[in-house]
Amino acid sequence: MRFFFASMTRDLRVHFRRPSEVLNPLVFFAVVISLFPLGIGPSPDQLSLVAPGIVWVAALLATLMSMDLLFRSDFDDGSLEQVVLSGQSLMVLTLAKVFAHWLIAGLPLVVLMPIVGLVLFLEVDGIWTLALSLLLVSPTLSLVGSIGAALTVGLPRGGLLVTILILPLYVPVLILATAMVQAALSGSDVSGYIYWLLAVLLLSLALAPLATSAALHLSVDE
Repeated sequence: MRFFFASMTRDLRVHFRRPSEVLNPLVFFAVVISLFPLGIGPSPDQLSLVAPGIVWVAALLATLMSMDLLFRSDFDDGSLEQVVLSGQSLMVLTLAKVFAHWLIAGLPLVVLMPIVGLVLFLEVDGIWTLALSLLLVSPTLSLVGSIGAALTVGLPRGGLLVTILILPLYVPVLILATAMVQAALSGSDVSGYIYWLLAVLLLSLALAPLATSAALHLSVDE
């Protein structure tokens, strides 16, 4: 646990020393959300209809923007190799980095959801369901994205490769989360969607650190 908290605290300090890395995904998310009303018109009915898809596509792309940086600094300065050689658990390191990434890139999006929902003329039920779905799915995005980040950490222009590798894995979660918000807007029960998203989160929590640790070993050995 000491290694977990030390790694997480170090990552948070590194992120806050580079505020552009923290703000870029949030600014991108806000810009995408604000451009859609200009592109498709200010009609409340039309915006509320497409709001779930808009929000989830913007959140997914904003998360992908920061995934390439998850292990990059540690790989470049050699600290990742030192962790491997020291025998410290790469699974613990992965979980610490993913949690720090979620605090920086995922949690702020959840906090912004009420404002985004008002901008897109969502009903109150839709806003809270959207925030709940993002709270359930954003850790999954970070966990699954860590696999691609670990595989491409030693490659130049790894950000594009991360997108190519991980984007297909995000599609099922995107479909479930969007359908959950649409069901809430239509007055249907959303408990089934919540259970599915929780199952996906738990499965990602169990398998993604294993896959990421193996990918980090391969990247460092190369």
